[in-house]
Amino acid sequence: MTEPELAGVRNFRDVGGLPTTDGRAVRAGRLFRSGHLAHATAADAAFLDSLGLHTVFDFRNQADRKVEGADVELPGVRNVNIPLNDPADGKEFWKLVRGGDIAQLREILGDGKAAANMSDSYRKMVVERTAEHSRILHAMAEDSLPALMHCAAGKDRAGLSIAITLLALGVERAAIEADYVKSNEPHRRYKVRRSSTAPDAMSPEVMELLGPLFDARVEYLRGAFETIEATWGSVDAYLAQGLKLAPETRERLRERLLTEV
Repeated sequence: MTEPELAGVRNFRDVGGLPTTDGRAVRAGRLFRSGHLAHATAADAAFLDSLGLHTVFDFRNQADRKVEGADVELPGVRNVNIPLNDPADGKEFWKLVRGGDIAQLREILGDGKAAANMSDSYRKMVVERTAEHSRILHAMAEDSLPALMHCAAGKDRAGLSIAITLLALGVERAAIEADYVKSNEPHRRYKVRRSSTAPDAMSPEVMELLGPLFDARVEYLRGAFETIEATWGSVDAYLAQGLKLAPETRERLRERLLTEV
């Protein structure tokens, strides 16, 4: 499928075609990822409708939904909201991102603090959100395909959930990372909105300070993978113990999402 240029939905793509370690590939037209669907145009909605989606997984919290709005309604599609961070988590922080002055931003984000904060949030999401990730994988093994996963930018919460799904399918690690960093392509990136009226509101220094928050840096994802291995010992143990994914459920997921090459 040729990737469409959607007018009001950022970072959309089909993860079909990614290779597995056993020589299969993710089936096209079964699993999609994107940024939020709140600003989808009528043409975007018509395209999304044509995908035959069963479920849209929305990982945004209440605060995100308040800022961006609810997803566009797609006829016959089940919308499942599974917030992957606490609604209050980072509320003050994001207020600062949107309106804070340069001195405040330097203090909170400078000297590598922004990137460290991002890495920590990925590591925490792996350990603290096992119930949510378990629910997502079980849903897809049962009936929720074709599925689209999204958060706000389609980069972090959706990026990690897609990566965990791909780990369960046995996709090659390099292919998972290559799909993840596609979110850095200019036409995919989340549009930073600053409400600050200060003259330096969108200065190069401010954009540099904010950069790590809006980048899909491979070290963030690798930190999540390291945390899986450090906490559970292996990906297989994480899936079995952390996500309670029985071998037959994992096999069913693979049957539904993979194809012979």
